[in-house]
Amino acid sequence: MDHRRPVKRSLTLRGHRTSVSLEDIFWDAFRRYADEDGDTINGLAAKIDEARGDLGLASAIRIFVLERALKQV
Repeated sequence: MDHRRPVKRSLTLRGHRTSVSLEDIFWDAFRRYADEDGDTINGLAAKIDEARGDLGLASAIRIFVLERALKQV
């Protein structure tokens, strides 16, 4: 497996710019799930952000991606 370090990417949540550092494998799946749901990356990130509690946004996105992938197995 050739996995690189996380890459910082920008998002807009409720009109405010923020960034998350995610590995390509998580970002690609995150983008694919947003497309499958008919949502934007920013829209899906906002939904995850609202439900994440005290967890960091990047971690919450990784967990979302993992849980979604596990449901498909």
